[in-house]
This record gives sequence, C-alpha cells and structure tokens, in this order.
Amino acid sequence: MKKNIRIIVLFPTLLFLWISCGEKKVKLGKDIGFDKEENIHYGNSSGQVMDLYIPDTKTSKEKDVFIMIHGGGWRSGNKSQLTFFTLSMMKRFPDHVFVNMNYKLASETNYGLPNQMNDIKAVTAFLKKKLRYNPKLIILGNSAGAHLSMLYAYKFDADKKVKAVINIVGPADLSDPGFKNYQEYSFVESRLVDPETIKTGISKIDFASPVKWIKSDSPPTLSYYGSSDRVVPSTQEKRLDSALIANHIIHESYQFNGGHLDWDKHPNDLFLIDKIKTFIKEIDKK
Repeated sequence: MKKNIRIIVLFPTLLFLWISCGEKKVKLGKDIGFDKEENIHYGNSSGQVMDLYIPDTKTSKEKDVFIMIHGGGWRSGNKSQLTFFTLSMMKRFPDHVFVNMNYKLASETNYGLPNQMNDIKAVTAFLKKKLRYNPKLIILGNSAGAHLSMLYAYKFDADKKVKAVINIVGPADLSDPGFKNYQEYSFVESRLVDPETIKTGISKIDFASPVKWIKSDSPPTLSYYGSSDRVVPSTQEKRLDSALIANHIIHESYQFNGGHLDWDKHPNDLFLIDKIKTFIKEIDKK
C-alpha cells in the first residue's frame, strides 16, 4: 500500500510526559509505566550502550520491541537525540519494549559497516537473553539511523525477526545522483564501508544501499520525508518506493512540511506517531 500526504493537518497539543524522580521508573500517565535501565553495555566498546524500557505490567505475553537508532551522518550523534521521541512513542505503544541505542561511530580510523550492523545484531542478542525470548522487532531510525534500520532489515536480519521498518528521512540509495550532493558524500564513499567485507561484483556504494537488498520477503516499511529536505532529496523516497512496489512489499510513504530536521517538530511528530500506530495495527492483522 502506498500513500502520499503533502499537507499535514494540525494535531492536538504535545503529549504530556513525566519521568519519575526515581531512576528506575518512567510514568507516562495514570496507567502507563515502564521500568527503565539507562546506559546498559551490550558490548565491550564504550559506544555500545543503550537505554531499555520495559512495560511494568506483568504478563506472560511476549512483547514486540522498538529499536530506536539515531542519526548523525554515521559518524556523530547520540541516543539522547531520540529520547523525547522515544517517550512519545512509549505513550502510544505502552505494551511494547523500547530500546534507544548508541552504536560505534564511523571515523577516519573506523569504518561504519559492517560495525554498525554488528551493533544492531548485538542488541538483538542482548534482548533475547534479557527478555528470555526472541522478540519481533520494529526498527525505527532517522537520517543515518534510518539508513541503518533499512539496511539491517533488508540484508542483515538473518533470523527474519524484523516485522517492520520505520524510515525517517533515511538515504535508501546511495548511488542516487541527487544524494551525491550531500556535503559529506566523500566520507560515505571512503569510510562508510570496509572494503574487505565486499565480495567481487558489487561496489561499496551498492553494498551500503538498502534498495539493492529489497526482496519479496523484506519487511513492511513506513517512510517519512521532508518536502524541502536539502540533505536527503525527494528522489530517495521515489527510488525506495519503486523498489518496494516492484517486490510487492507492504509500505506507506508520507511527506511532512519542512527540512531534514523538522520531522519531530509539532505537528509533524504527532502525525508520524499516528501513522505508525495505524501501520503496525494493519501489519498485525495479516
């Protein structure tokens, strides 16, 4: 399924969020609460830390997990960028587990891939051990984090545990001529992918492009792009949608009014959360 929204209507005021003074609890209303663990190490690197939120309602039902992945051009950023949005999502999905993760950043001495894919995999292994079951995953990222979300879901999810991808202003095809105007594109070409991981017959850019790995069994995908984004051009949305359509993947695509960093501003954030809620409900019916 495919939808394009060009005009966004106003939504009610921002969600009221309250974090209790105690370090181990988050209260988001009278009947919504989570147990909180911050800066958990899921690996040995200093960058391999995450925040974990588990609903405090006791039930034997296995809960799905949202994994939140921040942006920052693959070589900067921090999970704190998504803390408020994670809390807003928790308000609407009180029966889900949430992870807000950091990952090893790319640099002049460290490649982004496959390290960042391995970090997501390490988080899933940590969750399996922590929760004592192997949860279904909804991976949500913005910008570079959205790129990592899609790439993991389409190529690296060997266990097929990703039930949906939420792509927020993510580059999906790094070979797109429009994306080559990205001011850090030379870094993408030289430091995003470790050349030793590449097999003969595929370029580093194609290896790192999520659209190149979409197949008929790829997970449903919801995308959100800015109408005046100067970082990730509108051609990225079109290329991604074309690949999803060609492989008959359930998907929705929306546009918000604004640039690359405006997706979580009011009312764009509430519009997105509403669409995610409906999208997940539809997936669960199938």
